[in-house]
Amino acid sequence: MTAVASSSSPLIEVRGLKKYFGSSDRPVRAVDDVSFAIQPGETLGLVGESGSGKSTIGRTVLRLLERSDGQVLYRGDDIGALSGERMRKLRSKLQIIFQDPYASLNPKMRISAILGEALSTHGLHKGAAARDKRIAELLETVGLRAEHANRFPHEFSGGQRQRIGVARALAVEPEFIVADEPLSALDVSIQSQVINLLADLRERLGLTMLFISHDLDVVEYLCDRVVVLYLGKVMEVATTEELFERPSHPYTRALLAASPKPDPEMATERIALKGDIPSPISPPSGCVFRTRCPHAIEACAQTVPPLEEISAGHYSACIRKELISNIAA
Repeated sequence: MTAVASSSSPLIEVRGLKKYFGSSDRPVRAVDDVSFAIQPGETLGLVGESGSGKSTIGRTVLRLLERSDGQVLYRGDDIGALSGERMRKLRSKLQIIFQDPYASLNPKMRISAILGEALSTHGLHKGAAARDKRIAELLETVGLRAEHANRFPHEFSGGQRQRIGVARALAVEPEFIVADEPLSALDVSIQSQVINLLADLRERLGLTMLFISHDLDVVEYLCDRVVVLYLGKVMEVATTEELFERPSHPYTRALLAASPKPDPEMATERIALKGDIPSPISPPSGCVFRTRCPHAIEACAQTVPPLEEISAGHYSACIRKELISNIAA
């Protein structure tokens, strides 16, 4: 697949990434030839239905899962080729905010121990006083108070727990963070608090982030560019403004049409997709989206569409060139 080019050196570059599970004769193709790049200071959104491979990409990029093929480059170095010792040293630069704030914090540890563990592991403090000061700074950074360090996770709300998860990721002063659906386990009433926190931290700290979500409204608010994923393959890549104003791929248009709109006048015609997302064990031939695409033709079953640039910085994977031209116009 054609990698998306950029004008400067990316912090993270993913090249032809594949992640298969199960037996070699009948693998589950969770991620199948995905390429993209993330520039320093950029927030890249990764969207798609459940089962599209979003979280698997996030974990494979961080080498929490080992890749099946392809490369993940951090500042030009292939993460997958690093030795165990070099990878341990790199861990402080690459962090994750987990989806479930209830499961990701050890219930038997006080918050001071949870945050202090990260600091001690990477040798980022000298002495108890410096450690406690840093923990207080981290809690204040995410909108909590220094005295919260003495509490256990069960003493916090879901939104506060997720703030602690963010503080833990920030503790080691990372350059890159994967935010893996950080809002999905939270009540709608407190999601906005975490959204605003992430937006504020991005601006203040210049974080580079891969933001994984199924909530298109949040992606539109937080992200600079968006990668649209379907059944382990990239369907479209564009700046956030371009993608939401001029979506080119039929799948992207269906996702946007299905997203709830606060103003009824903003609603677009709903595009009904046929059937369910196919199994990654036996994906459709040709274009993996063709079995649900309202515009599919016979040729779609024969050709795997390459990800091609249709306008400056806007890439789409569809052989229906006349369809893309009409949509993008």
